[in-house]
Formats: sequence, C-alpha cells, structure tokens
Amino acid sequence: MEQKIRSAAALVRAVSRLKAGKKTVVFTNGCFDILHVGHVAYLKRAGELGDVLVVGLNSDSSVHAIKGKARPINKEADRAIVLSALYFVDFVTIFD
Repeated sequence: MEQKIRSAAALVRAVSRLKAGKKTVVFTNGCFDILHVGHVAYLKRAGELGDVLVVGLNSDSSVHAIKGKARPINKEADRAIVLSALYFVDFVTIFD
C-alpha cells in the first residue's frame, strides 16, 4: 500500500514513464478526511476513466484552512494509507 504514496517529484517521474508507455492517467483530488461510500464510488468511477488513477490528497494544513480548526479528524499520513489501500487507486500524493 505505502509504495503507492509518492512525493510530487517521484510522482512526476512515474507519470512521465506511464505516459511514455501510452497509458491514460486520471487525476483527482480531495480531503478524504472521513472516507465514505460516496468517496469510494467517486474514486472507483474515476479509475475506470483511464489506466492509472492518481489521487491528490489535501495536506493537514490545507484541510484545516478549508474546513476549519477542528479538522482534519484523521492525519494526512493515515488518510494517504487508507486511500492507497483501495485497489483502484494507483498513486497518492499529498499537496498543500
């Protein structure tokens, strides 16, 4: 699972290789603070639109700025691991 979690630089390298191999890369992003069935359905459908699904995960600081001082409930590292456990998610990267 955790091998799916990539820094921005490592993700750029991986995506470049995939695109050179004519793979279709789909990107989506979100906070995914409390993962629910709507998130799972949305991500699964996004993955069906291409060969590789990349999920950009809002950092703790950006979730705090977007959703208020009581958020996030789950830390970015935990949220990244949960997302990476989904079979249809190929890569996760954390961004601000």
